[in-house]
Amino acid sequence: MKSKSFALPALAVVLFMTGCQVPGSSPVQQAPKDGPPLTVPQGLANLPDPEVVEESRSRYGNPSTYTVAGKTYRLMATSRGYSAEGLASWYGRKFHGRRTSSGEPFDMFALTAAHRTLPIPAFASVTNLTNGRSTVVRINDRGPFHDDRIIDLSYAAAVKLGFEGSGTARVRVEILEPGRDIYLQAGAFASLSAADALKARVEQLTGQPAFVVKVPGDSLYRVRIGPVKGRSEAAAVQQTMSSAALAEPLILPH
Repeated sequence: MKSKSFALPALAVVLFMTGCQVPGSSPVQQAPKDGPPLTVPQGLANLPDPEVVEESRSRYGNPSTYTVAGKTYRLMATSRGYSAEGLASWYGRKFHGRRTSSGEPFDMFALTAAHRTLPIPAFASVTNLTNGRSTVVRINDRGPFHDDRIIDLSYAAAVKLGFEGSGTARVRVEILEPGRDIYLQAGAFASLSAADALKARVEQLTGQPAFVVKVPGDSLYRVRIGPVKGRSEAAAVQQTMSSAALAEPLILPH
């Protein structure tokens, strides 16, 4: 791999790929399987979301480009505004304690994730599109190096999203910005389809990003808007929605 001070991700090639060469090692002939912890801590499904805070880019794991298994990846200049839908997978016991791309040890019981091209660290909301469950993760690793997947989550994040038994799930990933950014809540629904319909209407009407969240213990799917910049922009969103005969969204506390 061509990089400067760049650590291979904890799951890099070993978990998802076969027959490729990691620098300084022999070729991997068969990918050993990962798995859950031998003992699952109580309350893992109800871990509080990490606080979204301002962090400098990691000294490690942020080269402009890097190559894995003959494929070159180019890092995004900024994470702002990133949103994507696709498959998520998870990694756990096999990589617990190993060094991540940011240089930190991987903790399968923390709400973290790996992404191929987002600057690290970054914070993202991840929503399971099958059951509506949502969590916030801190992205501090590289991967998954498997073309049909967009993010790799820690075991704890997979538990919160309810797919630790199936291995993969279709998710929505949306970057969260810290500090002065404001979020609003546009509505809450018992039906995911109703929430998704309002999300689409809000985005078309206001031009602002919107997302659907459902936290453990809450039966409702909540439509949230943001991040928006400051109170004046939040007030403009409220006015736009009121003028369209929609309920005025509430500004959420930080």
